[in-house]
Amino acid sequence: MKVCEHIDNAKGKTLLSYEVLPPLKGGRMDDIFNMLDPLMEYKPAFIDVTYHREDIIFNKRDSGFYEKLSIRKRPGTVGICASLMHKYHVDTVPHLICGGFSISETEDALIDLAFLGIDNVLALRGDPRNMEPKFIPETNGHKYAVDLVHQLQHMNVGQYLDQNLANAAPTEFCIGVAGYPEKHFEAPNFDTDLQYLKKKVDAGADYIVTQMFFDNAKYFNFVDKCRAAGIDVPIIPGLKPVTRKYQLSSIPRMFYIDFPEDFVKEMEKTKNTKESQQVGVEWCIAQSKELAAKGAPILHYYTMGDTDTMLKILKEVV
Repeated sequence: MKVCEHIDNAKGKTLLSYEVLPPLKGGRMDDIFNMLDPLMEYKPAFIDVTYHREDIIFNKRDSGFYEKLSIRKRPGTVGICASLMHKYHVDTVPHLICGGFSISETEDALIDLAFLGIDNVLALRGDPRNMEPKFIPETNGHKYAVDLVHQLQHMNVGQYLDQNLANAAPTEFCIGVAGYPEKHFEAPNFDTDLQYLKKKVDAGADYIVTQMFFDNAKYFNFVDKCRAAGIDVPIIPGLKPVTRKYQLSSIPRMFYIDFPEDFVKEMEKTKNTKESQQVGVEWCIAQSKELAAKGAPILHYYTMGDTDTMLKILKEVV
């Protein structure tokens, strides 16, 4: 079932969804199952599985020269989606990025997803590789997420790259895109970022899932501004529980977002990990309850593999 169908069928009830990361290379599928098994009791509408572009490393050879190697640390997105669908009978949403794919390779990947019965995709540009100062697209690949949305929409009406195909079957992807309540860090200002988002929706995006935020007022303001700009698709809030004091600096540095002053004060009072986790859990619970009370369609949790923390939150929210 498509994400938007889940929302429509809920008739105003707030649903749940999770996001998981593929295990590091060498890990097992059981690592994902063991993390999710206790959480499935709360009946998520769907599970997102992230996709990670290859990294570049340099290995020093005996000659003294360095060998450039491309490695993918977290492979397996499509396989994980198929395994989750088989084990839990749950819908999955693979992330599909621009980086690392040509347009032709993207089409082939989408055909694989369609054959597996996966009818949801989150279309993202993706981050730069390590050691790259900015995002560099693949040769003959997409430069922006809106280009990927266009390709998805073309396939949804049976338009493939090979225009000579006869009776090409249309795909049926429900297309999600990312939104940024505190603006994407590369956008010159909030209004410009909103224009970029509207272009993705106008290109065919069916829903938006937000970057994490810790001040609900920023989400509500974001929704209001989207509606004023003519963006009328569902906007799903993304939530991440903070469990460590060091995250007060690491999260803003990595994701270019702010923490509310009240939250920072409470977190700085904590003396150990247990106390920090409790503050983070209580904050996420309060966020979740307010968002649900005010009609958020889905609470989308960035689980980061932390089952214990998620259980504490879900027991209070559901």
